Amino acid sequence: MSEFNSDIAIARAATKKPIKEIAARLGMSEEDIVPYGHDKAKISAPFLNSLESRPDGKLILVTAVNPTPAGEGKTTTTVGLGDGLNRIGKNALICIREASLGPCFGVKGGAAGGGYAQVVPMEDMNLHFTGDFHAITTAHNLLSAMIDNHIYWGNELQIDSRRVTWRRVLDMNDRALRQITASLGGVANGFPRETGFDITVASEVMAILCLSNDLKDLEKRLGDIIVAYRRDKTPVTARDLKADGAMAVLLKDAIQPNLVQTLENNPAFVHGGPFANIAHGCNSVVATKAALKLADYVVTEAGFGADLGAEKFFDIKCRKAGLKPAAAVVVATVRAMKMNGGVAKADLGAENVEAVKAGCANLGRHVENVKGFGVPVVVAINHFSADTEAEIAAVKDYVATLGAEAIVCRHWAEGSAGITGLAEKVVELADGGTADFQPIYPDEMGLFEKIETVVKKIYRGAEVTADQSVRDQLSAWQEAGYGNLPVCMAKTQYSFSTDPTKRGAPADFSVHVREVRLSAGAGFVVAICGQIMTMPGLPSQPAAESIYLNDNGEIEGLF
Repeated sequence: MSEFNSDIAIARAATKKPIKEIAARLGMSEEDIVPYGHDKAKISAPFLNSLESRPDGKLILVTAVNPTPAGEGKTTTTVGLGDGLNRIGKNALICIREASLGPCFGVKGGAAGGGYAQVVPMEDMNLHFTGDFHAITTAHNLLSAMIDNHIYWGNELQIDSRRVTWRRVLDMNDRALRQITASLGGVANGFPRETGFDITVASEVMAILCLSNDLKDLEKRLGDIIVAYRRDKTPVTARDLKADGAMAVLLKDAIQPNLVQTLENNPAFVHGGPFANIAHGCNSVVATKAALKLADYVVTEAGFGADLGAEKFFDIKCRKAGLKPAAAVVVATVRAMKMNGGVAKADLGAENVEAVKAGCANLGRHVENVKGFGVPVVVAINHFSADTEAEIAAVKDYVATLGAEAIVCRHWAEGSAGITGLAEKVVELADGGTADFQPIYPDEMGLFEKIETVVKKIYRGAEVTADQSVRDQLSAWQEAGYGNLPVCMAKTQYSFSTDPTKRGAPADFSVHVREVRLSAGAGFVVAICGQIMTMPGLPSQPAAESIYLNDNGEIEGLF
């Protein structure tokens, strides 16, 4: 890809409409939005409240195969499909997540789509945007500061400093902060204790903002956060520390969805950004519910492969928000199928139909899993120029054996004109009335059994192992009234198993749960599996090394 055709160059050349014109398409007046410059805005709370009585449109989930270095293009397909639906005359709206600075400066890049299927302003979206992530980081760390401050000033709540569970966060990949010792330096600095940092997208505050229905619900959930335990092991909450009000104040603007536009000037909501490998991986409930009131078709995404993002979208977000998805798209590439079939990245340019066929087992399992939730599925083959007709035919033929259809999509190169076939199929599925969505486990199932259900039904693992302390902790939470919560699996995104090198469709493996965390405010229990880290590290050559300002003061190197 030449510099001229790079994502950032394409985005910079876009002809954007004033954001008030994009808002007007959705029936918003200038008073209904809070502009952040000329090309982005927040949607006001009064306007959101006015939508309650309107009927809902149809919700379309875009998910994918397990990510590979070959690339899949889930967000690009989400944006392209939204544009494609509008192109064929449908009233469609896109809902995606905001980008984290960690992967932007690390290895993954941004989260605005790519090629001619992007959301703009690309530079703003991938950097500070409207400040939502900064607000979340600040609210989280205010609570951290208030915990240590409370202990310093006499510890009226009798917090056991050995049992403080609330860590700090930073929106950056920084492995050096995973485990630290705080409050060193003598009496004036408090009582030394071990703690650490997570990345902001793993913060429970992020999850809470994305799962709350409104500001009142947000403040209640913030108050429910369990930050520590006393010596008698009773919990201490943010409400006990009187931190919930100030945290809500910091988040009062952040909870309002952000309105932007695609390269084709179609509306898009970009709001929230939990990672799917360590959190629940979906954009905000507020944005999704608002979009369903404003459009006939709402296209949203869930992070990473369907084993993570789609499972959490269905079992956490849809369960808690009462959403009923009408159809799902599983994104795959010929290149990814070849990698899952054993081909090295350096050899992806050569035709290898047999490797494609072998790698399709990964795609097949994802399709079966999504169907298992009662949602009709279509496969989007995100086209690369090196794909051959024989390789594409192999994918199509395989998907046909699953009772589904695979459609080649060229939106990266052609914009909406290259994805109308998928758009028409999605409308057919969504309007067909065949969706019968159900989560894969009931609320009343035990927490450990819920983990086992995900491992066995979605990952195809044989067993779940955990130390007795983990099992005892889950039992204690059940006795305390948290047994009805869903589980949020923290696991590598690269494999169905917890071993990132096991591509394809491994089965009958063991999944070890090394730690569990209660997110009482967000309303789920996190099960940390394998070697997954809630604070990523930078690669040997981070993307930050190639990001700079050119002589015109323009940003180069973002992707």
